[in-house]
Parts: sequence; structure tokens; C-alpha cells
Amino acid sequence: MACGDGGVREREATLRSYPASGGLLGESLAEAQARQAVTVATWLRYPTGADAALLAMIGPGGSGRLDWLVGADASFHLRTDEAWRSWVDEVVASWAACLLSSPTLAEETVSQLTNCEHAAGLAFEFPRLLAPDAHDRRAASLLRHPDLLEPVAALHRTSLMERLSPEWSAAA
Repeated sequence: MACGDGGVREREATLRSYPASGGLLGESLAEAQARQAVTVATWLRYPTGADAALLAMIGPGGSGRLDWLVGADASFHLRTDEAWRSWVDEVVASWAACLLSSPTLAEETVSQLTNCEHAAGLAFEFPRLLAPDAHDRRAASLLRHPDLLEPVAALHRTSLMERLSPEWSAAA
């Protein structure tokens, strides 16, 4: 799984758990916000191509605990069209939930991406994540609701904060 496409599973899980309102446009705006949050979380968690390659070899843990936290139907795991659930990275999903529920944390995290190999040479911006407009906020009211995201965000918030610490950044 490459860092650029690995977030598809996390986005699908997030959007299913916190659906958008407002029809197709709302769904697209919510997906864009989830996509940006997952990209930032993935780049921070797997900052090099080697990290991404190792993940592709061993695979992430799957969506089992996340499904349980958000009350998803356990029968999803029995369906072949839900095989993507085995490729959900719980840490990435948790970090993305942290970013979606805290604009300050999202800004701080994006500022840390300068050391990320995937962002090297790119002029990247994450406007839907960092500066959502009224349409974005309306479309993703559930997706960005801190109380609703808290069970998922709390799972790995500590490791995100450790990753963002100056001590870790200096060691990297």
C-alpha cells in the first residue's frame, strides 16, 4: 500500500461512520476533508517510502476495534465486498479523527510534514482540512464533531502528540 492510496480504506470507514449531509456535493466536500486528514496522518505516520513499503508487506491491523467503537455491524466482516476493512490502519484513522476535530492540531501537524519524504519538493496545501468554509463545515458536521470523534481520536492521540513533540522531530 503506497502512502498516496492507502488512505482510501480509512476514508471509507470514516465517511461510513460519520456520513455527510446535503446530497452529492455535501458527500464530496466531506470526502475531500477526510481525504486531506488521512493524507496528513498517513504522511506523518509513514514519512518515508521504506515505511510505506514495510506497511505493504505486513499490513495494518484492520477496522475491528474502530467498528466496535462506532457501533458498526459486525457482519461487515463476513461480506466479500467489505474486504477493505482488513487494510484499515487504526492509528491513521485515529490521527485523522484528531486532525478533523482540532483545527489547531491540524495546523501543527501539517507544519511537521516538511520532513516527510512524500511531500519533498511539493507545494502542498490542505485547505479543506485547515480552513473549511461554511459549505465544508455544513457537509462535515458529523465528521468534525469533537464529541462524536472522541472515542476514535482518543485511541492514539498520545502517540500523535509524541510524534509532534520537539524531541521526536529532532531525532528524525
